Amino acid sequence: HRAFHHGLAGFAAAVQHVLHVVHSLAVYARDIIHAAQAGIQLHKPGIKGHAALRVTTENTALAMGSGELPVLATPAVAALIEKACWQSVASELELDQGTVGTALTVAHTAPTPVGMIVQCDCELTAVEDRRLRFTARVYDDVTQIASATHERYIVDNDRFTRKANSKRTAEA
Repeated sequence: HRAFHHGLAGFAAAVQHVLHVVHSLAVYARDIIHAAQAGIQLHKPGIKGHAALRVTTENTALAMGSGELPVLATPAVAALIEKACWQSVASELELDQGTVGTALTVAHTAPTPVGMIVQCDCELTAVEDRRLRFTARVYDDVTQIASATHERYIVDNDRFTRKANSKRTAEA
């Protein structure tokens, strides 16, 4: 009788342990689901990205209206930085999510003539809720031509697009 009681106590302790593990997993799963629903990714800083372009007459300051010279336009540098940053984290997002740029500080410090290749390396340096912060370095075959800090926010693509399109109906 005593051996049966001791075996039953051991069995009860094992069941209690299993229930504790199941509860812990349920809490963890709930936290992950809540984070995903809130658009919070489990990203960690350190993700790196890269993008490149060839300087053409179409992306010069003269053609883009940002200046009078036939050299790479600062708006083209800005677009390259944004491209490298958004592409670097795109595969980490849920299928219905994207990122939008909200801040960009660029120091465009050297010209690049038509025909050269310009490259951008970026790194995700901070993640705060849905806000992503990056640093970027842009260079041609000769020298660094720009550096930047960039901020993007994780958004629900459909919701963001609906919000933008609602401005059209507000006009009417």
